[in-house]
Amino acid sequence: MSVFATLVEQLADLLHPLFGATAAAAAIVLFTALVRLLVHPLSRAAARGTQARAQLQPRVAELRKRYAKQPEKLQKAVLELHAEEKVSPFSGFLPSLLQLPAFFLLYRLFSGGGDGGLLSHRLFAAPLDGHWADALAGDGLFGPAGLVYVGLFLVVAAVATFTYVRTRRAAAVAPAAPGTGALGKVLPLLSYGTLITVAVVPLAVALYVVTSAAWSAVERAVLYT
Repeated sequence: MSVFATLVEQLADLLHPLFGATAAAAAIVLFTALVRLLVHPLSRAAARGTQARAQLQPRVAELRKRYAKQPEKLQKAVLELHAEEKVSPFSGFLPSLLQLPAFFLLYRLFSGGGDGGLLSHRLFAAPLDGHWADALAGDGLFGPAGLVYVGLFLVVAAVATFTYVRTRRAAAVAPAAPGTGALGKVLPLLSYGTLITVAVVPLAVALYVVTSAAWSAVERAVLYT
């Protein structure tokens, strides 16, 4: 924890000439970008895996017809097909899993787990260890601190809408696999769940989440074209 806090503090010191009192917030954004840059090769591999699985869908559909009443044989045949084509059905989860440690470290640090000077930093009028509920209880929704969260919510809504529109367009071009129609309708809406996360976590963690969500949206737009 102390090593992680020191890293963020050093980034804040580095950015202070440019960002002044908001340098710690800028350091969290930069830290998030560095984390996403490190896992980008895995994201590229996940994109290739997704495209490879999409190309296998006709063959998977044939297996579903052949083993419609034999679920165990169907599962085995699908796994063998993936192994034969060297396509991992789990590659898409790795980038998200590798980001979890950074998320939990930030959450721990700004939820009272840190004892350094970071807890005293702010993003404009909002303390980095504060919550939206604190802003509402203070000067209200449109108070100085509340407006910081309003800005974050607007960014999240814009990113979620961008992701939703792209996902719906992709679904219209490539029909969903049999049995996944309902799931395909729900998944595009999950990006709006980030609004809930931003509302309940400390502001520093919310910055991480918002930056990561924006990075994901741009990254998917580039990798899945």
